[in-house]
Amino acid sequence: MPKTSARLLSLLSLLQARRDWPGALLAERLDISPRTVRRDVDRLRELGYPIVAFKGPDGGYRLDAGTELPPLLFDDEQAVALAVALQIATASGAGIGEAAVRALATVRQVMPARLRHRIDTLRVTAVERPTSRQAPQVDSGVLLTLGAAVHACEVLRFDYAPASPAASADAAASISASASASSSGGGGGGLPLAPPRRVEPHHLVTWGGRWYLVAWDLDREDWRTFRADRITPRIPAGPRFVPRELPGGDVATFVAAKFRGADGSGDWPCRGEVILAKPASSVAQYAHDGVVEALGPKRCRLTLGSWSWVGLAASIGRFDAGIEVVGPAELKDAFAQLARRYTDATPDGA
Repeated sequence: MPKTSARLLSLLSLLQARRDWPGALLAERLDISPRTVRRDVDRLRELGYPIVAFKGPDGGYRLDAGTELPPLLFDDEQAVALAVALQIATASGAGIGEAAVRALATVRQVMPARLRHRIDTLRVTAVERPTSRQAPQVDSGVLLTLGAAVHACEVLRFDYAPASPAASADAAASISASASASSSGGGGGGLPLAPPRRVEPHHLVTWGGRWYLVAWDLDREDWRTFRADRITPRIPAGPRFVPRELPGGDVATFVAAKFRGADGSGDWPCRGEVILAKPASSVAQYAHDGVVEALGPKRCRLTLGSWSWVGLAASIGRFDAGIEVVGPAELKDAFAQLARRYTDATPDGA
């Protein structure tokens, strides 16, 4: 029979692996008697692990949630996965960078030497794509509040900040003008405040380094995505609701469609078709959500979308191949417009 300390660790590892464990099965896996299982469970309880017993034909034990965080036990793969996740957490935009660094240091300190060496040799640097402006950080408390409302299916009320300081200034000026007009007409003297948004929150997602809340807007009666960094939740939450079916079937499809189409229809506003003098296998690697059809060893048909016709023409031109425009006419005009621009950009005599 293994020593008590080793046996307790084995018992704890089993209890973490699945929700319910029949007592007889635990005794069999640990090669001990049911009585010893009961004594070991009592020892773990004394150490702060909230283990509850359940009755029935297969009565046994369950590791439950408690009021304090007891010591945790990870297997090798879980420990490595946790360390990697903590290293890339700084680029999540969730405002937990400093906490993630401290958590990684804590986890590393209690790791056995063999795992500590593996973690030290696996240095991951999370690098975000260069942009003209850094993605704003979201307060972790806001994320927890949004996540709790999603989980509880409770109507959420929040103030939603304007997208830019200029928009905020315009809104303030509009409010001020409205207040002045109201005051001159004998109305109240206070500035009118924008009413809070009322939504049924369905999903909290991250996209392109930013956090978004996917929700049904009760006042506008439509699906909307809200940037979490612009949300200031109001307390308390509203009544519970029955979740609606999300367009597209799943949140990934819905969010991708929202950010792909300017009108929210799920498609690019400009979509064209060309034939490229390049193998389909080469084009498909860089076509993203475009449709590529092989027409021969060195020819393929490409259907692609973009925000504008000129942008679409420029995107197609990057394939560095002969181009035959199939349509529409707007795409042909865009290529002609780009050609004139490039000609004007060429120095005389070049």
